[in-house]
Amino acid sequence: MRHFLTTEDWSREDLQAMIDRARAFRESPEGDALRGKSVALMFFNPSLRTRSSFDIGVHQLGGHAIVLDAQGQTWPVEFEEGAVMDGGPEEHVKEAARVLSRYVDLIAIRCFPKFQDWSAERKDPLITAYARHATVPVINMETIVHPCQELAIMMALQDRIGDVRGKDFLLTWVPHPKPLNTAVANSAVLMASKMGMNVRLLVPDEVYRLDERYMGAAERFCADAGTSLTVTTDPTEAYAGAHAVYGKSWGALPFYGNWDAEAPYRAKGAGFMIDEAKMALTDGGVVSHCLPMRRNVKIADAVVDGPDFLGIEEAENRLHVQKAMMERLIKEADG
Repeated sequence: MRHFLTTEDWSREDLQAMIDRARAFRESPEGDALRGKSVALMFFNPSLRTRSSFDIGVHQLGGHAIVLDAQGQTWPVEFEEGAVMDGGPEEHVKEAARVLSRYVDLIAIRCFPKFQDWSAERKDPLITAYARHATVPVINMETIVHPCQELAIMMALQDRIGDVRGKDFLLTWVPHPKPLNTAVANSAVLMASKMGMNVRLLVPDEVYRLDERYMGAAERFCADAGTSLTVTTDPTEAYAGAHAVYGKSWGALPFYGNWDAEAPYRAKGAGFMIDEAKMALTDGGVVSHCLPMRRNVKIADAVVDGPDFLGIEEAENRLHVQKAMMERLIKEADG
């Protein structure tokens, strides 16, 4: 039984097959892969696109979605092995995952890190525990990576620029009033590198390098494809000749949970907003963002409202790629 926790575990061919199947769903939305099936959608954090697209997608495949507010409407769950449960949690994941597996055919989880201890949270403990104890496939709706967003990004890029192999993908840090999760940034470098693109990472300071797990994986994927992964703090160098620009803000891992100390480094990126002048340096590049997005902080109005912005197409693609992925998981689980 396979889970969909990270695209690191799936081959380039498997991921491309899901994207290709998603294009078929875009043309003909209905299917029967989940007829008579139920899917638990567990949200430990808020959502707009993820909740809507998964709920609708399950319905379009003939299934039934159960949306669980895991922060307030289910029992708090303990997921550490050997825990003495004399605190807040009422139930252990060992029971929760196995019981839920008796009710539903897929379990999807959205759970952000708590911004307390990256050495522990980088192991993605909650969803990993569910995957270990569930007897049905588990889907990552965003934790410390966002694999569904990866598929949506790549589908949008292929639709607009065709074969992406050998093209230059720029992931640029952009300003935000507060530090954010690194999930989409991790995922962007994973997908672009796995699908054969040259990857550039633009950051205000080297402290914004991503976790070595994802940098190392991207380096391996680039080596396999004969492409490159580079890191720079120079916007002019980063944007020059890029074919695709992806904007995202994230917190610097050396200051994880100690964000006040990050402020001087964050200030270095004050001019990193994506604007017309920067996009003019690209090779007719397209630009996107996972949404939600702060206009005129992360990306200027003129860019967002221009013809090269793919954010709306990317968001729509979430519906299509998630159906393709759920169809794949349920067919494999059913044998």
